[in-house]
Amino acid sequence: MQRLLTGTLLLAMLLGATSADAAVRILATTPDWGALARELGGDKVNVYVATNAFQDVHRVEAKPSLVARTRNADLVIAMGADLEIGWLPVLLQESGNGRIQPGMPGYFDASKQVRLLEVPSAVDRSMGDIHPLGNPHLHLDARNVALVAKALSARLASLDAANAAYYQARGADFQARWQQAIARWEAAAAPLKGLPVVVIHSDQRYLVNWLGLREVATIEPKPGVPPSAGYLAELVTRLTADPPKMILRNAYNDSHAADWLAGRLHVPVVLLPYSVGGTDGAKDLFGLFDDTIQRLLAAK
Repeated sequence: MQRLLTGTLLLAMLLGATSADAAVRILATTPDWGALARELGGDKVNVYVATNAFQDVHRVEAKPSLVARTRNADLVIAMGADLEIGWLPVLLQESGNGRIQPGMPGYFDASKQVRLLEVPSAVDRSMGDIHPLGNPHLHLDARNVALVAKALSARLASLDAANAAYYQARGADFQARWQQAIARWEAAAAPLKGLPVVVIHSDQRYLVNWLGLREVATIEPKPGVPPSAGYLAELVTRLTADPPKMILRNAYNDSHAADWLAGRLHVPVVLLPYSVGGTDGAKDLFGLFDDTIQRLLAAK
């Protein structure tokens, strides 16, 4: 009997290992694409997210643990448009994994699936941290998420052809739920149209564009450049005559400059999740937009 039980346990362990090994191993650079991969891949994928909502994805250390994850990945999902330029190329090179290099089926670039905003006609260092390919923070327009989801479903079906029907079904289900949610979000956010706001960095540009908010200033004088005391004083002078309704701050932003400016303009700072996990309400992609819009409406 003992021998039979031992054999049964060993078989179960082997089957479990086979099932885990059979899953498509995904490395997502951001929590949002990790959440989308889980929505579309279900139990056929094993997802690891390289960053969290409290990190500035522009500046991430290419740690050996991330290299190890990259080495074993079947699919890398990147935001693209050079958002991860400071660290993802290092991971890809150090991994020695030919399957996930740019141009290969195992490399998925979300920015290639949408029309990017703010594509500059020319770039030089005097302009600050400008992305030559366009603004990469595309996930904050829910319509872009739908476009990325469609392409990612197709990529999963191609990489794991044996489960193609599974990915297609989950993709169709996600699209149906997502389109219903977009209609709900746009209806709820209608009172926000034209509302003047100040942002810290240009990473809210897609949200502002989608919901029809009016961005009147950025706390950074140039992208990626911290504000000086003189610049903040100029902002106070400029915005006192026509103050914004709120200042938007992401979960990963330092709060000091936003709080200082808000205190002088007598307007609220609205903390937004920016990414899945950035607030208690943003536990998944649907929660990300539910919570974002609720917070904006509450401050209105």
